[in-house]
Amino acid sequence: MPIPPGQIEAAVGRIDGLADDLLQRTGVPGLAVAVVHDDKVVYAKGFGVRKVGTHERVDENTVFQLASVSKPLGATVIAGSVGRGKVSWEDPINEYLPHFALSDPFTSRRVTIADLYAHRSGLPEHIGDLQEDLGYGQREILRRLRYVPLAPPLRSGYAYTNFGLTVGALAAARAERTSWQALSSRNLYAPLGMTATSSRFADYARSPRRAFGHVRVGDHWQAKFTRDADAQAPAGGASSSVADLAKWLRLQLADGVYNGKRVIAKSALATMLRPHSLTAAPPTPDSRPSMSGLGIDIAVDSTGRVRYTHSGAFELGAGTAVAWLPSADLGIVALTNGEPIGVPESLIAGFLDLAELGRVTRDWLTGYTPLFAALKANTSRLAGKQRPAHPKPALRARRYAGTYANRYYGPARIRANGGRLTMSLGPKHATFALRHWSAGTFSYRPRGENAVGISAVSFRLGRDGRPAAMNVEFLDTQGLGTFKRASAD
Repeated sequence: MPIPPGQIEAAVGRIDGLADDLLQRTGVPGLAVAVVHDDKVVYAKGFGVRKVGTHERVDENTVFQLASVSKPLGATVIAGSVGRGKVSWEDPINEYLPHFALSDPFTSRRVTIADLYAHRSGLPEHIGDLQEDLGYGQREILRRLRYVPLAPPLRSGYAYTNFGLTVGALAAARAERTSWQALSSRNLYAPLGMTATSSRFADYARSPRRAFGHVRVGDHWQAKFTRDADAQAPAGGASSSVADLAKWLRLQLADGVYNGKRVIAKSALATMLRPHSLTAAPPTPDSRPSMSGLGIDIAVDSTGRVRYTHSGAFELGAGTAVAWLPSADLGIVALTNGEPIGVPESLIAGFLDLAELGRVTRDWLTGYTPLFAALKANTSRLAGKQRPAHPKPALRARRYAGTYANRYYGPARIRANGGRLTMSLGPKHATFALRHWSAGTFSYRPRGENAVGISAVSFRLGRDGRPAAMNVEFLDTQGLGTFKRASAD
């Protein structure tokens, strides 16, 4: 569908209204937006505050955590190395990280940077994220991927993984004998003058223009948590401003050229931006498919245009999104400092409606709200239930005490104190109170980025009537949450 002259300019003129409406309806503390068209930054503006309770306003130079918008940014970094012949998208990971292993030797030898950036390695969805919540560092999380069953096989399906993609990025950095942070600066941030952009948490944390992350507590927003994502820096650890990201969008829309200078080879970017896997099979033969490039999502929108998109989400306080339409030479990025509820996605959808169709086709926030709410749904078998009024009795607390082994999550320690139980997990011995539910089942409340409320810990007795194993429901998404008793206290 053609875009009439002046329609994009008119859409830009309505961004203020879209932004004000979304902030008024949601209370999200801060939002920044930038639009690029015909190789020019035609809009860059901030709304709201960097931190609730202050008067520090958001502007186009405010620094936000990008969460998963880090992925297409990082893929552009790798494209820079590919274009200079330092690495290939199809290089096996083992060529640069010889000690990296997955549970299947065939996959370990053959999985490539492209496989990991297209989420088609066979690693299960979001594997490693819960280990990060428990305090494990990058090295240990990646080492333990060798204990994870792979399904589906290599290149036969799509499963979104932060730490799988991170391995691909680290291999590219190793090919250039440098760190991911240094490679990002050398290939992209420095050539484009992206002085507010970093792949180190410390740089974000000390920025005087930092936007603090916020979560919604009842009807209010609070700057309650700080999310350090260095363990998955290529997948979610970048920080930037919309002024800087507008430069990156100009580079993408100009096929790797910035201010008349070739920065990234066109062929390397083209590989990043072509479909490599289906994110899901189309539900009907006439449905438009959704696809994954390398670190970027690809779709054909209702006007027939190819649209590149990616969202970012930290439940501890960031919601971000980016989209660009090469055929219209148009791109937009929106960053917020509030937990993900669909604000940047709604703004971008409304703007692109106006730019392509001349009207907003629906209330996008109303459409996105249930989708984001579903991501926060607690699937525990205890969720929404009351503890039984007359629970079946448990064993004496001291009978459960001891160390329980799990090669993926590491040991768990159960302690008894005055008839009460606690569970300690992870390298920092994060400790959780266990409350008796019924028989050998106890409840606890996980913490961290992925926590959504109450969950269960269930003990299984051996033939001798003593606890032989325990299952931590929250850690059992991929069937890895069973801990076998190794010793008693």
